[in-house]
Amino acid sequence: MNLTIVIVSFNSGDILHRCIKSIDKKYPITIVENSLNNKLKLELEKIYSNVTCILPKENLGYGAGNNLGIKHAKSKYVLILNPDTILYEDTISNLLIQAEIIKDFSIIGPRIVENENEKPEILKKDNESVQYIKGFAILFNKEKFDKIGLFDENYFLYFEEIDLCKRIIKSGNKIYLIKNSLIKHVGGKSHEDKFNVEMELSRNWHWMWSTFYFYKKNYSYFYAISKVYKNFLSSFFKFIFYSLVLNKEKKMIYYQRLSGILNGIIGSKSWYRPKI
Repeated sequence: MNLTIVIVSFNSGDILHRCIKSIDKKYPITIVENSLNNKLKLELEKIYSNVTCILPKENLGYGAGNNLGIKHAKSKYVLILNPDTILYEDTISNLLIQAEIIKDFSIIGPRIVENENEKPEILKKDNESVQYIKGFAILFNKEKFDKIGLFDENYFLYFEEIDLCKRIIKSGNKIYLIKNSLIKHVGGKSHEDKFNVEMELSRNWHWMWSTFYFYKKNYSYFYAISKVYKNFLSSFFKFIFYSLVLNKEKKMIYYQRLSGILNGIIGSKSWYRPKI
């Protein structure tokens, strides 16, 4: 088999099952379950004959989790998917056809359909060379990544695929959008609802940390400061306001944003993990 599918999950529940069921059973699926839930691993491997579930030693986040799955795969191509995606019947076949036609590429991706009820426009052009594709669904040409490297594991959440695409283009390699391959993105539903509050706190922390790290890494420290200072000031005043009006939930969100920015500025690693 020329293709392995990798899905990084964190207690994704029914959303993950919906994604798996949309994939043809002939394709092997590797799930990296960041919740370290052995009961879930056994359940998934019992229900789906084509699924192998890996439990890492700790919550690796998006980038390192996908790296683990990609390294585990023995196939020529690896398709990474978010658990909140749903494939059309020809999503994979159209990707693979174009992969064999293009040949010289690092990554390719399908068109994302954000609205489940949307009827996508049928385009005549099959593929387009681009600078960036979204991280919901990316097909890797594995042989290209010995020199480029996979996702930067300093990120835990956000900016990983932007950083990777920037490195690919800088190295002179190619990225393509496959316009006749479509995938649905449910959006914002990669975990069970009962984890919403803690995951929202985690997202706010990592959005700010990763923003600063990305611009510091790819441009300069002072350019990164210029990109986050408005967010810092806004978050500071909103934190004070919501503290005064005793809105604990909003206060904690802006506290997380402040903490993420400050940890980026002082050079701390991306250490925050959801308390679940």
